[in-house]
Amino acid sequence: MSGNSQTGLRPTRRELLLLGVGAFAVAAWPAAGRRSVVRRSVPVMGTVADLAVVHGDRVRANEAINAAIADLQQVERWMTRFDSTSDVGRANLAAATEATIVSPATAAVVAAALDWANLSDGAFDPCLARTIEAWDVARRSDPPPAAAFERLAGRRLYHALDVDTLRGQPALRFGDPDVGLDLGGIAKGYGVDRAVATLRQHGISQAIVNVGGDLYAAGSAEDGEPWRVAVRSPDQPDHVVATLNVQDRAIATSGSYLQYFESRGRRYHHLMNPDTAAPRDCSMRSLTVSADTCMAADAAATALFGGTDADTARVVARRPLSVHVEMVI
Repeated sequence: MSGNSQTGLRPTRRELLLLGVGAFAVAAWPAAGRRSVVRRSVPVMGTVADLAVVHGDRVRANEAINAAIADLQQVERWMTRFDSTSDVGRANLAAATEATIVSPATAAVVAAALDWANLSDGAFDPCLARTIEAWDVARRSDPPPAAAFERLAGRRLYHALDVDTLRGQPALRFGDPDVGLDLGGIAKGYGVDRAVATLRQHGISQAIVNVGGDLYAAGSAEDGEPWRVAVRSPDQPDHVVATLNVQDRAIATSGSYLQYFESRGRRYHHLMNPDTAAPRDCSMRSLTVSADTCMAADAAATALFGGTDADTARVVARRPLSVHVEMVI
C-alpha cells in the first residue's frame, strides 16, 4: 500500500458523479494528462463492475476492457450459486451423493477458500449456503424460526468439503448433506484478479477494477500518482471516511450496512457467524483490508469482520506479507 490516507472528506459534486458501486469509489480522476482514461461499468456477479484503463490508444484500451469483462462474466457462470448449471450450482445439487466435476478455476478458488477457513479457525466458511438461505436478508423483515438454522450452528461444515479428481478432472465432494457451497466471500476477489491479469496481458499497466467493493489498483493513475480510492461512510453513502492511496495492491471492505433488514430495533445483516448460524453480532460496521491479491483481500475482509483484535492479529500473523487491516468502523 502506498501509505498515506486522508480522513473525514466529503467529495465534490464532480467526484460524487464518479463514485462506484459498493464500499469503494475512485475519489477523483485527473482533469488532464498526456494519456486518456477509458472507463466502463457493467452489471456482473450480482453487483456492478467499474473498470478504468489509462492508455493512449482507446481502441486497444476498449479491447482490453472487453476481455476483462468477459473474464468476470465467466467467473460468474462458474461460481454463482444462483444457477443450477454453474459449477457451484451443480455441486450443491449432487456433490453430497457423487463427485461433481468442476472447472480448474472453481477448484482453485474452493481450495483457497478452504485454506482461509483453516487460517481463520472457521470464521471464514465457504459452506454456509444453507445458513444464508435460511436468513435470506434481502427478502426477510423478521428473523427465521430458530429451527431453520440452529442445527447448522458450530458445525465447521468446511471440514466436509473435499477438492478431489474424477476421471482426471477436478471435482468436489460433500461429506455432509448440510454442506451448501457459497463462494460469495472470495469469488469476486478472484474475478478481479483474473480481470487485472487479462488487462496486463493486453499491454495495460495502469488500471483499476472495482467489483462491488473488491478492488485492485494496477500501476498508477493518469497523473503518475497512486490511485486515490475513497472508502464510503457506512452511515452517509455520499460521504467518505478516508481516501487511500493504492498502487499495485488490492483492497476490500466487508460491512453490515448494504445488505440487511431491521427487526425490533436490531439489524440483521448478511455476514454470518458459523458458530451461531446467524448474522455476526458485533458493533463493527465496516472493515477494510488490503492485500497482495484481491482474492486474499476479499476472503480476509469476510473472515475478520466482527472478530476480536486477537482474532485479527492471529490471522494476519499467518499471512504477514499479504493482509493489512486499513480501517475498522
